[in-house]
Amino acid sequence: MLVRSFVFVAVIAVIAVQAPSLVARFLPETPGKAANSASANKAKAVPAKAEAVSFGSVELQPDPRGHYNATFRINGKPVEGMIDTGASTVAINESTARRLGYGGNSLDFKYVINTANGQTKAARIMLDRVEIGGIRVRNVEAFVGRDASLGLTLIGMSFLKKLDFYRVDDGVLKLTQ
Repeated sequence: MLVRSFVFVAVIAVIAVQAPSLVARFLPETPGKAANSASANKAKAVPAKAEAVSFGSVELQPDPRGHYNATFRINGKPVEGMIDTGASTVAINESTARRLGYGGNSLDFKYVINTANGQTKAARIMLDRVEIGGIRVRNVEAFVGRDASLGLTLIGMSFLKKLDFYRVDDGVLKLTQ
């Protein structure tokens, strides 16, 4: 039962990663964007600067697609990530996990998950801490996907549920610990 729950969480996390790119392929370009869709599709999300409102409180502005990207510190190292309330856990790729010190025996890719790119395996890890601005959360559950199946880090509910609150006011995402 526990393994089934982890597989479900991993599947949801991977779907959440792939959904924005699939939706973006089928949405018409908005006026003012480059007519060259090939160069537009190659554009990467630019992390916003996390504006610390007070200690333990951060505000994020959305990117042009409405996503909340920022530079987080995971286990003390900077990682570009996107807030995703639809992801049950933090989801990182294998390269990021290895840069954070997870490798060898600590990455046991035993959870089989299905993604938009096909079936892949994921490993479950526990992050010591995830930080943004003056917010620091300890012992955050995460899943690690293979690089080919996960292109960016998702900051999901395993981080967000440890905050006092998070909400969007007038388009600004407010995180408070």
